[in-house]
Amino acid sequence: MQHPDTSQRFMIDNSAIRGEWCLLESTFQTVMAKHDYPLEIQNLLGEMMAAAVMLSSTLKFEGRLTLQARSKGPLEFATVECTHDKHLRAVARWKGDIEGFNFSQLMESAQLAITIEPTKGASYQGVVALEHDNLSQCLEFYFKQSEQIETRIWLNQGTGKAAGLMIQVLPFNATDSATAGRSEADQAEDWNRAVALADTLTAEEHLSISAEDLLYRLYHEENVRIFPAQPIDFKCTCSRERMSKALISVGIEELNRILSEQELISITCEFCNTSHNFDKVDVPMLFEPTNPDNDEHTH
Repeated sequence: MQHPDTSQRFMIDNSAIRGEWCLLESTFQTVMAKHDYPLEIQNLLGEMMAAAVMLSSTLKFEGRLTLQARSKGPLEFATVECTHDKHLRAVARWKGDIEGFNFSQLMESAQLAITIEPTKGASYQGVVALEHDNLSQCLEFYFKQSEQIETRIWLNQGTGKAAGLMIQVLPFNATDSATAGRSEADQAEDWNRAVALADTLTAEEHLSISAEDLLYRLYHEENVRIFPAQPIDFKCTCSRERMSKALISVGIEELNRILSEQELISITCEFCNTSHNFDKVDVPMLFEPTNPDNDEHTH
């Protein structure tokens, strides 16, 4: 039985077009259950989650990709993290009554940072202004301006699900075996046809059928190669050890002062809403030389 939350890569043979598809259900619902999000934030996070999955799938790396939107409007921030093995987590914060707000109203003077953090090697960050009508258009603009890759993205959410479809055309290469014998004009025609067919996709179809069925409906006259599905899951990377390091950075004097006024120091993860508590016994132990989380005593 296929995992309910999956992403799949596909290619249209004899063309330079590649694509990504994803469908999120249990992962999306798990994220939504962590906080009491209004519908407008649910929709935004669902689209960002689908986008993060597809963007991470285009990269050959081990590590984490993060999408973070910040605005001067009602959306304070929205963050989605996706690892190379498709572990997702997401969180958002907003202010005021946003009922009925569209993307542009939420994203007043907003920017989206796309950060790639490989397990090994240097991190990379690209930034795009969120000045278009929806997230899909903003990401398409980013790829065209920053990566010089023609890209179209379709994002949908509803009925407790989020879905994404992305197609890209690789730069023209007359010697590429995948497009041998086809001119640049031929490839432009391939691209225009692929976009026109994908534009017929309805939200209902996108949220309800498998990659195989969806791609057959769109491209049944083409030879489409679909790669094995990758499962997607919610997974938070928070831990008591990470919280311990955060407390150690505060310093024992400040922690003791706080504990003189209250019984516990409680730190809650914004992503999964899990709380980690530290009392008057726990705090001194954080600063023991034998504590591996205490960097001051490790070399």
